[in-house]
Amino acid sequence: MIKFLKKGGTTGMVCLNREDLKYFEECVFEEFNKGTIKGAIHLSGSKDGKQEDWLVDYFKKIKKNDWVFSTHRSHYHALLKSQDIDWVWDQIKDGNSMHINSEEHKIFTSSIVGGIIPIALGTALAMKRKNHRNHVYCFVGDMASYMGQFYEAVNYAIGHSLPITFIIENNDLGVYTPTKKVWRAQITCHTDKVIEYDYKRKYPHHGSGKFIHF
Repeated sequence: MIKFLKKGGTTGMVCLNREDLKYFEECVFEEFNKGTIKGAIHLSGSKDGKQEDWLVDYFKKIKKNDWVFSTHRSHYHALLKSQDIDWVWDQIKDGNSMHINSEEHKIFTSSIVGGIIPIALGTALAMKRKNHRNHVYCFVGDMASYMGQFYEAVNYAIGHSLPITFIIENNDLGVYTPTKKVWRAQITCHTDKVIEYDYKRKYPHHGSGKFIHF
């Protein structure tokens, strides 16, 4: 797997692009179907490449010492934050697909829906109190963006001028249920602390869509 990913012999701190991200997830998809990944996975990826393009462009502004908080679907975030495909692959291979965490790379993810929101907020508060110049980026899904703690966190971040940005990754689904069908209304946050982008999910919510014998 690692040899397969070493395109041109380049690994570790590289500038990953759209095709690199797509290629990585295709590799994970194939290895999971072989039964070599002994743990649950949630694959990143969009049908039309919108997610890949958006994230590659946005991560250009995220600095090495900024913190990134993400969800169970975090492979792309981990790759772009660390720029280390070997490390991310080792995390997935060891069963950590849904909770890829690293103090070195300053990334924290969790499979608990909305669980990262208060932690990201607290990190931003600590940064401000310590006069750090770094920033916190908190990625959430569209379903999680309707939860109470999301709006509480946004309000607190605005009121206390915290160095945090919330990014809503909107694929219009909560597992397999259309988000709009669940909530029947949409609340828009009019603040520069919240941004949103849309994409259509390429892979199933969980796994690869096949029954795997491990």
